[in-house]
Amino acid sequence: MPSAAHFGAWMGARQLPRGAGTPARAYPSEVSLYHLDDASGLDQPVLVAALDGWVDAGSAGTAAAESLAQGGRVVATFDADLIYDYRVRRPTLEIQDGTMVNLEWPALTVRATRLAERDLLVLTGPEPDYRWRQLGADVAALAKELAASSWVSLGAIPAAVAHTRPVPVLGTASARGLLPDGVPQGPEGTLRVPSAALSVFEHAVTRAGIPTLGLFAQVPHYISGAYPNASIELLKHLGRYLAIELPLGELPGKALETRAMLDAASASDERTKAYIERLEQLTDEARLPEGDELIADIERFLRDRGGGDEGGNRLN
Repeated sequence: MPSAAHFGAWMGARQLPRGAGTPARAYPSEVSLYHLDDASGLDQPVLVAALDGWVDAGSAGTAAAESLAQGGRVVATFDADLIYDYRVRRPTLEIQDGTMVNLEWPALTVRATRLAERDLLVLTGPEPDYRWRQLGADVAALAKELAASSWVSLGAIPAAVAHTRPVPVLGTASARGLLPDGVPQGPEGTLRVPSAALSVFEHAVTRAGIPTLGLFAQVPHYISGAYPNASIELLKHLGRYLAIELPLGELPGKALETRAMLDAASASDERTKAYIERLEQLTDEARLPEGDELIADIERFLRDRGGGDEGGNRLN
């Protein structure tokens, strides 16, 4: 299991200054950023959240969340014009035979679904560009309004792990004992890292008095593209937390295809094969390189490769 030094090497960790705290909300607003639709019939729902962007390596968190939300009804929407920069996340234009027929805009939504007698609310969408503080307050208010019993963040980070080994998952929690068995709370120690909007929301929900936890899969850093293997692992741990078996949909088939492509790509390059074997050995010995050793090793691997293989999911 990765150490705090390993996690910090990727996430830019450094010591938190004494007395550092959370700044006050920059601009209080009397108008919320969300619109609540019909949310009747919910019984102590668990709010599961994943955002496309920071801490979503291999699209693991968002793919898991989308799998949960399939067929669910929209119960809340956020004002996209106020939270997105459309030059960064441009709407998708559909053109048929030279005629513009549709625009698909980025959207942050909450959908309700019911699985095995458990009500779930799934918050998904691209990571917002603006108004994070107000959004955090509004997300917390929405969670209270919908009587959410707890909050679960789903995400993923790049790590020095091999695709040939089980996907490690680290957890965060507002209190000890919330995480499902097999998910360590960590990393140990105090870290100061660039925050994701997802973490801003989780922190606000925690301060509102709702129990929160986060599940973060570790995705092999050499992978470019979707990594459904990590999505499956997130759903398995979430299922243990909910005490139900969650459907995996098409993820297992995609995971097998991804594994086959990665195996073929690594087998065709001796340096890549040797590097992955080293990661396997470190995992089997329950030891990971730390600090400068990790960075130097990864930089040497990337420099020696001099580029990646072509394909939708490749080593790079």
